[in-house]
Amino acid sequence: MSVGTSLEGSAAVPAGEGKRSHPLSWVPTLYLAESLPFAAVIMVSVLMYRSLRGEFPTLTDGRITLYTALLGLPWSLKPFWSPFLELYRVKKHIALLTQIIGGALFAGLALALKAPPVIELSLVIFALLAFNSATHDIVADGIYLDSLSGPQQAKYSGVQSAFWTLGSVLAQGALVWVAGRLEGTLGIRPAWMVVMGVLALFMLLLAGYHSRMLPSGKLSTTTVSSFADARRSFRTVVDAFFLKKNLWWMISFVLLYRFSEAQVTKVAPLFMRAERSVGGLGLSTEQVGIIYGTIATVAFVLGSLGGGAYAAKIGLKKALPWLVMIFNVPNALFTFLAFATPTSFVIITASATIEKFTLGFGQVALIVYMMQQVAPGKFRMAHYGFATALMNVGVQIPGMLSGTIKDAIGFKWFFVYVLLAAIPSFVVAFLVPFREIKEDDPDEDPARAGRRPSMAGPLLLGASIVAVVALGVWLQLR
Repeated sequence: MSVGTSLEGSAAVPAGEGKRSHPLSWVPTLYLAESLPFAAVIMVSVLMYRSLRGEFPTLTDGRITLYTALLGLPWSLKPFWSPFLELYRVKKHIALLTQIIGGALFAGLALALKAPPVIELSLVIFALLAFNSATHDIVADGIYLDSLSGPQQAKYSGVQSAFWTLGSVLAQGALVWVAGRLEGTLGIRPAWMVVMGVLALFMLLLAGYHSRMLPSGKLSTTTVSSFADARRSFRTVVDAFFLKKNLWWMISFVLLYRFSEAQVTKVAPLFMRAERSVGGLGLSTEQVGIIYGTIATVAFVLGSLGGGAYAAKIGLKKALPWLVMIFNVPNALFTFLAFATPTSFVIITASATIEKFTLGFGQVALIVYMMQQVAPGKFRMAHYGFATALMNVGVQIPGMLSGTIKDAIGFKWFFVYVLLAAIPSFVVAFLVPFREIKEDDPDEDPARAGRRPSMAGPLLLGASIVAVVALGVWLQLR
């Protein structure tokens, strides 16, 4: 789940300004609308392309993980256009527009599944859907932050998280299960056409509901009145970010904490669907939908709650070594499954449930660290948005390469490899410094500090990320 990246100058106003709607009348549905497209682009697409492999044999696991990882780039890049959304005074209008466009794109995806060049067309539509959804995330989080007071934001954060997870359950669980049931009767393409059609209907119904119930949020009172102003404001926010103490340690932690998990998460559904003759578990689309759409998702929510409570009780600094160890338990679980290849659906489901629980428990460390160490300062919301964008990069790049590595060495040795790939996570978790946060720290206000950070660091970081992405694409497509 993302946090709005609008400038700190857009402070939240008390609930009740603008349209007076009770938060429970729009917070659940707003975050359902935010979660459904994300889950469809990042997770459901993997299983859809796996089902289409019978018709397109060249669609290897490496290509599937590469394509679907690249589709996640808009969520990593959204801080670069979020300041320009400040030019629009009413965020509700953008939210409604992106929900309608999302519905139209899902409908277009359903129609594209009838066309001969289905892979090319679907990838283009998924890319447009990703950009549209990332834009919706920015304004949706902006509405949440603008329309609710600080205490209300904390009060309804659990509702926000629960309905974000519900969107994942509906997309990755229920709708994948429906696709699996229909594949045997209607055929693969018609089955996934039904799924995309249902998602289109969901988005359009949510847009219609939100046209009446969604608050307008606070009308913008910032001095951003042109693209030039937006660029200047963006530079101020970026300068403040790169003046933070221990910044490069923080960036390393955010980029590397999920290095191993990102690869397991991409390959695990393919491993479950792959035939036993090639080292997979031989499950059907329907069975994967049941596993990840029911008890495993509940386990993820319980793990998140448990990890949050544990970190809050003893403090993140003390909890971090244990959290990183628990977070990497799935590496050992999938290594066991790859070598044992059990036939028992109960054992596989139990393993997936433990996987999701430990991921939820351990992922709390990264979220809390970004909130408590990366975000604090004058531009708290924007800098948290930068951190989540970097986190997405840290997931996308290893996820993009994971299928290529698996194709080269097979499922068994891939999961042995991910045991070793967890080493960077442990290194940054044990070495990352914790700084004492001081309110109104002048080092994080470049205007008052009278200095600007060197652009060499940001440019080097950006160039490195682009180079790794380009190398991964070249290795897979050559």
